Amino acid sequence: MRVVARGWESKSVADQQEESQRDSTDKRGNPEDVALAQRRRSLELSILHVKHQLEASTHPNHRAMLERALSDLNADLAKLDGAAPRG
Repeated sequence: MRVVARGWESKSVADQQEESQRDSTDKRGNPEDVALAQRRRSLELSILHVKHQLEASTHPNHRAMLERALSDLNADLAKLDGAAPRG
């Protein structure tokens, strides 16, 4: 087993992630489309996370806050879908 200094290991991971993102950008198209897809995916993951929290929540105030957050996220997703280029 090879021992690598922690700083070098982190740098290597960061370099790999950057290269992967660069490759993905090249394969998926222009930067605007990539940014739109990333924003959409981020909203979808946030919605899923809030739904899971809502399922587990029992306190009325916390549930109300989560329901407002879910509503806002769904509205943002709807706006994003309305702004998406149709092709």
